[in-house]
Amino acid sequence: MDHAAEAQRTDLMTITRHVLNEQGRHPESRGDFTILLSHIVLGCKFVASAVNKAGLAKLVGLAGETNVQGEEQKKLDVLSNEVFVKALVSSGRTCVLVSEENEEAIFVDPALRGKYCVCFDPLDGSSNIDCGVSIGTIFGIYMIKDKDNVTLGDVLQPGTNMLAAGYCMYGSSCTLVLSTGNGVNGFTLDPSLGEFILTHPNIKIPKKGKIYSVNEGNAKNWDAPTAKYVEKCKFPQDGSSPKSLRYIGSMVADVHRTLLYGGIFLYPADQKSPNGKLRVLYEVFPMSFLMEQAGGQAFTGKQRALELAPAKLHDRSPIFLGSYDDVEEIKALYASESSTV
Repeated sequence: MDHAAEAQRTDLMTITRHVLNEQGRHPESRGDFTILLSHIVLGCKFVASAVNKAGLAKLVGLAGETNVQGEEQKKLDVLSNEVFVKALVSSGRTCVLVSEENEEAIFVDPALRGKYCVCFDPLDGSSNIDCGVSIGTIFGIYMIKDKDNVTLGDVLQPGTNMLAAGYCMYGSSCTLVLSTGNGVNGFTLDPSLGEFILTHPNIKIPKKGKIYSVNEGNAKNWDAPTAKYVEKCKFPQDGSSPKSLRYIGSMVADVHRTLLYGGIFLYPADQKSPNGKLRVLYEVFPMSFLMEQAGGQAFTGKQRALELAPAKLHDRSPIFLGSYDDVEEIKALYASESSTV
């Protein structure tokens, strides 16, 4: 055994070290946020393990219930939700939780309350579980003013108030992407150590990309700006090469690729879903937060995505997010559309 090489491995930047270093920037910090993040990381490790052995443990297939969105729940969905709820409550740092799988917000027992609200989708892209496509967990964290008198109104905050956001992608490797408002960093789970190691420091999305990501099966229901933009991607008039279409159908996987390679992810409103399909609190906001922190943009077709003010827990919104210049193009198309109306 090469002992020198093995010893070198202890000098890795783990997610715990990274978060503690970030904590050091704030002398007033008491470590509550660090503890909360460590519980989220533990939940991600647990779900990663369950995803890896899902077929063996008979965790694939339907659980026989539908969630609040009317989607049939997979067994792994149910397990993942329980894992994160228990991990977040046991941290002693949360006072209210919002999950895609629960119709109502979960108010933590007063004896276990902290000052944070966590909104999360425990297993995004779950329709892809059975065929082994990448799936993931998405989360966003807010501060609550008064943990002892928390109400639903405290949860329905605009995304601009978000303190941190991230996602964990369970695929060929397990990758956790996190921003605490100071850039975006990616960590990959080393199974031999059971630790997330910093592998993608200070992620910056390219200013313009060569990929567009959209479900073209909905094309007949799109509005004019979306249809024009996709047409421009395929048949550019300026002599440039057409963009490549890449669409996985798992938001975490599609956004992860967009973040690393550049381009644009589109989930527009259409005639079937006039308010869009993606949920504001635990899909649109966290992904928009990460995109902006990486130098990109997120737009709803009407406004900056993070400035949305959700009225209900499971509100939906259209979303266009990705490289700065690519989102500028779709914004220009919506602006010209509204000026001709």
